Amino acid sequence: MIKEGELVLFFTEEGRSYLIEVGRKTFQTHRDSFALEDLIGKPFGTVITGKRGEKAYALRPTIYDFLMKLKRVTQIIYPKDIGYILLRLDVGPGKKILECGTGSGSLLLAFAYAVGESGKVITYEKEERFQRVARENLSRFKLAERVIFKGEAQENFEEKEEVDAVFLDLKTPWDLLSAAWEALKSGAPLGILLPTANQVSETLKTLKNLPFVGTEVLEIMIRFYKTNPERFRPEDRMVGHTAYLLFTRKIKEDLDERY
Repeated sequence: MIKEGELVLFFTEEGRSYLIEVGRKTFQTHRDSFALEDLIGKPFGTVITGKRGEKAYALRPTIYDFLMKLKRVTQIIYPKDIGYILLRLDVGPGKKILECGTGSGSLLLAFAYAVGESGKVITYEKEERFQRVARENLSRFKLAERVIFKGEAQENFEEKEEVDAVFLDLKTPWDLLSAAWEALKSGAPLGILLPTANQVSETLKTLKNLPFVGTEVLEIMIRFYKTNPERFRPEDRMVGHTAYLLFTRKIKEDLDERY
């Protein structure tokens, strides 16, 4: 049942959605107003009728909804990439994940959700305002206790051979590839987000001198379709590119010998 103070995905008849907190207040859309207190004690999926007769649906929000509705001050990593990142980094309950480049916290939110109550996510971010927004998003979705925030990573991470995966999302990730190797457990994966082709090239050049194997670079495309059964076809617009993703694995070798 829906409780007072709980987040619901408020879905209107025309297909608009809002992530709102249920309380003894009125929620106004551009077409109608709805008394949210009518939802308290009702099951998720309940239909609510506004003062003008418009209908809306109170749905249980998923992690996808959280990601798409979070507060943002930077470009975020979207679900089409996040799902693949989680699988390639083998993120799951009890894992310890290191992330560098918190941003608004979309990937951080997914990491925190995936590691469960027994896991932990360590995130490095030099911009305090980005950290504040990420903390707000985590607190709103009750995931803040699973995350440890740290400041800017200079040349090294504090963690040494203790994390199950590392993900880098910054302008010059090649500066921290050695640090990532040192932080990872032997055989563990490294993931990197790279918006431009020249960033990919520079990262690949640096990786050649480090003990990593199985390097792959890819991008993920997604295309939505109109859901009219009489005129089923692709949407008129699609996102052509978000970022390249690079994945590789640490091998156990003396880093000093490589240099």
